[in-house]
This record gives sequence, structure tokens and C-alpha cells, in this order.
Amino acid sequence: MSHHRRVYVVARDIEIRRVLTQFVSGIGAEAWPFSAGADFLKILDYLEPGCVLLDMDVGDVDGLEILSELTRRGLGWPAIAMSAREELPLAIEAMKLGALDFLGLPPKREVLALALAPAWRALDRAIEAGAARREALDRISRLTAREIDISLALLNGGSNKTVAHKFGISVRTVEMHRAHIMSKLGVKSLAEAALLATQAGIDPTRRAVDLPERGLATARFAGGAGRESRTALARRF
Repeated sequence: MSHHRRVYVVARDIEIRRVLTQFVSGIGAEAWPFSAGADFLKILDYLEPGCVLLDMDVGDVDGLEILSELTRRGLGWPAIAMSAREELPLAIEAMKLGALDFLGLPPKREVLALALAPAWRALDRAIEAGAARREALDRISRLTAREIDISLALLNGGSNKTVAHKFGISVRTVEMHRAHIMSKLGVKSLAEAALLATQAGIDPTRRAVDLPERGLATARFAGGAGRESRTALARRF
């Protein structure tokens, strides 16, 4: 088992937490127990990627809300939902929100081991995707605000002439900006630039997006994985 594998155990009941934590430690993974869903969500941005063992009846925060938040933040962390109720509607809703599996509480050790097998693979993919996202954002953070505006105009299908008209500059100036943008991003075409934006989780067609602060290269992001250095900047992006 790889040393980086971490499991967040979110369960209200102290005995359930103890059993799950002992199991996780026993298979060589690192267990981080949380007795409250709110505590888990509060520091979620500062945590390394990991699997989540989630008691849907955690109490202070609805388990479905926690699953929704994991999805909304695009972390890609695998979550295994658990509940003593074992209600089909709850299981269906949890799976719709991205849970890999739905187990009864307390789960049998062999059942939990089987559920974690695909979770490890999903975690490895999330870590790789996070690393690619961080690199893409690092490259995009090299652009100035004006270069971001121009690159978006170009990615949205604007020609050099129409972009020049839009910003009240010469076509030659647009061409110079375009060359600088390509150089800073390390790409050779707009198609490659669009792919880079996609890897960063940015939709070039949106009018406002979340962009990283300058110097994101020193920050830990989704692959390693805090977002304290990302600021939501509403640009004409």
C-alpha cells in the first residue's frame, strides 16, 4: 500500500470512529477521524487528497451536503457513504452525488476492504489530475490581466482584427500579446491553450472564473492540496 494513502473518517459515533480508524490503520493507511462534518468541511481546503469514509448520519451537517460539497469543489476524492439506516432512497441519492459505494454501519471488515479497492484507484487518479491542474494554473498565473482578457477573446473565436477592435488597440499589438501569451503558457496554438484552460478547470466561455493568485507555484493545490492561495477574481474571462 502506498504511503500517501489517507482516509478521512467522518462519523459522529465514537465507537464507529474507533472501529473504522483501527481498520484503516491496520491496512497501512493514514486515518484522520472527524466527529463533526462541519469540522471536516472547515479545513477541507487545507487537506491532502484522500478517501472519505462518511457516516451519512454525522449529525451536525447532512451527509448529502458533504458529498455535494466534495463534488462542487471538484476534488475528485473517492467517498464511501455509510449509514445504519440502510435506506434505498438515501443510498441512491448518495450515489447520485458521487459516492463510490453505500455500506451499512458498522460495516464488516471484508466488505469495507472490497469497497476501498476501487477507492484507492480513484484516489490515485485524483492526485494525478490535481497535479496536472496545479501545473496548468501555474502557467496561466503568469499572464497579466490584459493578456488574460485577450487570450479569452481569442479562445472565444475572435480574430486578431476583431480583438483589436474590441480593446481599441492595433492588430499588431494583438499579435504581440498573442506571441507573449503563447510563450508564457508554453503552447504553440490556441487549441493547446484551450486544452490548458480545461486542465485548469477553467471554461473559456464563462464571463467570470476563479483564477489563481500570482505565485501559485509555491502553493499546495488539488494535487497536494490546499486552496489558500487561490483568489476568486471576477474578470472578463
